[in-house]
Amino acid sequence: MPGIVYVVDDDASYRTAIKRLLEKTGYRVVTYASAQRLLDQRPDENSPGCILLDVRMPGLSGAELQSRLIEFGSTLPIVFLTGYMDITATVKALKAGAHNFFIKPVRSDELLKALEKGIARHETALALKGLRARLSTLTPRQRQIFEIIVRGKTNKHAARELGSTERTIKAHRKVIMGKMKVQSLAQLVTIAERLGVLQGSGPEDLKLEG
Repeated sequence: MPGIVYVVDDDASYRTAIKRLLEKTGYRVVTYASAQRLLDQRPDENSPGCILLDVRMPGLSGAELQSRLIEFGSTLPIVFLTGYMDITATVKALKAGAHNFFIKPVRSDELLKALEKGIARHETALALKGLRARLSTLTPRQRQIFEIIVRGKTNKHAARELGSTERTIKAHRKVIMGKMKVQSLAQLVTIAERLGVLQGSGPEDLKLEG
């Protein structure tokens, strides 16, 4: 499924037209007539999505909504749309983390490409969040062992480093693999790389031994 696009625009005819276009492309679409409406009925942060946001609207502006969402810790990418060229507003929005900024009218293919990339970015953020949640289930000792084995060290090395036995390390290793939901050491190393656990490792540390 392509994802959910949350359209925030005070122009009813535009909301209808963009909803038709996006649904034809396969997106789920939720529309809001104002920025306040979106704050009152918050988007689902746990499903891949993107916000398509007008800049100038009665009440809260698009930029003000962006600030509120940042305060709430929202990870949904925002694609701004505006009918007015405003360099200052564009730069400010992009510096605040906006995914893209378009001047109306915008070509459909350009808009769809931006939304696709925005949703892909959100999917990545959600995946990382899930991996961090799994990592947080490890006990302090399991975390130590995790960090040793993903650097390619053997069970014997881990046992020696931690003052334990190989048998104990093997038992912990099995639990770690289960908690991290992986079947192989290579998958565990991939997760460690994505979470930045291996940052600062030298090439020799990444060899996959026993």
